[in-house]
Order: sequence, then structure tokens, then C-alpha cells
Amino acid sequence: MTFLEESTGIPSKVGVVGGGRMGAGIAQVFAALGSTVVIAEAADQEAALGRVSTGLDRAHERGKLTESPADILARVTTVAGPADLPADLALVVEAVPEIPSLKVEVLALIDKAVSDSTVIASNTSSISIAELGAALQDPSRFIGMHFFNPVPVSTLVEIVRAAATSPAVVEQVRNWVSLMGKTEVLVNDSPGFATSRLGVCLGLEAIRMLEEGVADAESIDRAMELGYKHPMGPLRSTDLVGLDVRLAIAEHLASTLGDRFAPPQLLRDKVARGEIGRKSGMGFYDWTNA
Repeated sequence: MTFLEESTGIPSKVGVVGGGRMGAGIAQVFAALGSTVVIAEAADQEAALGRVSTGLDRAHERGKLTESPADILARVTTVAGPADLPADLALVVEAVPEIPSLKVEVLALIDKAVSDSTVIASNTSSISIAELGAALQDPSRFIGMHFFNPVPVSTLVEIVRAAATSPAVVEQVRNWVSLMGKTEVLVNDSPGFATSRLGVCLGLEAIRMLEEGVADAESIDRAMELGYKHPMGPLRSTDLVGLDVRLAIAEHLASTLGDRFAPPQLLRDKVARGEIGRKSGMGFYDWTNA
């Protein structure tokens, strides 16, 4: 692998596949770290760059950048898809929607495009790393890097190792997470890992309580924020994650861990109506003026 500086271990070149909210956030943190970043985005490359630019402007306003947003953004480019990624990347992070077949397809394309020394990671929040790694010729270089939304301000990265993941890759990724100023939790590959399994469990029960009329959304959230010192209640958190994302994770966990993760009908109904949280303007809360 090649690095920006041998002494710091900063990856000189990073690829991110998927330019949505999560992918753009991942691209932003690596570019701010000093890496050259290539975003593979088939739908709208200009929108992907716009998300990175907006995120950098917000970080600048908070005094979190050591360079100007323009200088950092100059290190970010786009290509049309994973097959167009340059070979000499130290790391590629897959950040496409939580659809197993799509991730497998994308990972196979990444595997063919990059060199044998490139670390390949998935930002999946629930899908088995071992299953996804089967799409690669060498699953020992594959690992889970589960970032949290919004990526630039979140302090956690869940690192997920499969049985085949090389210990050297685990240590390299732990180092990169540390260099980003984030804290890692290292977990073994299992359905939902640690964070999604617990977070979805709490979120689904909060939705059931709302569905059953136990209390309104604000009261349920406030109970967890004040009573258990959660920084954000489970329903507001679901809005930020995306109800569509939470539904997909719940369905996956229900298929692997059983009915205790079965999605409530209220969640299904809201997703069907397009009320998927902050990104749509409406979820359990009204975000239209946020």
C-alpha cells in the first residue's frame, strides 16, 4: 500500500463507492485527513460533490478544519462507477444501499478494479461480512467499517472482522480510524453486529409503543434522553438514520435472528408513504424546516 506519509500512516488514496449522505460523509473525513478521494457515483456525481462541499462548509463554521474547504474539496474527484476506480487505492469503502445483492455486485466490481494490496471495506450496518466477502477473490483483505450518521461529527466506527479477515488488515483499519479522531469498537461478524442489533431493537420497540398509543414520539424520546441519558431518543434517531434503512435492517435481522426483530406495521406504512425521516422531510417528526 502507498501512504501520504510513512510516518503518519494516512492513506494517500481512498475510494468511496456511493455518493449519498453516508458516502459523502466518509469521503469528507478522509479528504479532511489529507487523503486524495475518488467517489464512484453512478446517479449524480455533481450532487455527491455538493454534499461533500456542504459538509466541509459546516465543519469550517464549527472551526473543525485545518485547511480551507476549497483546498480539501480539490482533493475529491468522481468517477461513474466502481469499475472506473484507479488501481492504486489504499482503501475502498463501499457505501451503497443496504441491499445484499447490490453490495455483492459492487464489491465484485471493486475487486476487479483495484490492486491486490487494497483494503476493501463495507459500510454495511447489518449484512454478514463473511457473506459479502465471498464476492472477493481474497476475502482476507475485506472488513466492515460501519460509520454513523452524520459521519463527520460522529465519534464512533464499528469495525467488523469476519473469520477470514487478516489480522494485519484489522490493525491497519484500527489505525486509520484513530487517525480520523474517532473511536472504534471491534466486533466479530454476526447479524446486526453490536450497534445495529441493539439500536434497532430499541427503535422497533419505541415504534410499537407509538403504534399502541403508549405516548407520543416526543415523550418516548424524552423518556430515554432524560431517564437513561441517551443523547437522542430512538424515534428521532430513526428519522436521522432513515426509516427505509431501519426497515431494511429489521427485515434482515428478522430473517436471521427471528420474530423479535419483525418490523411494526407503522414502520412499513410510513416507508410506503415515503415518510422516511429527515431526508424526505417527514418521519416521526416534521423536518421540513430543519
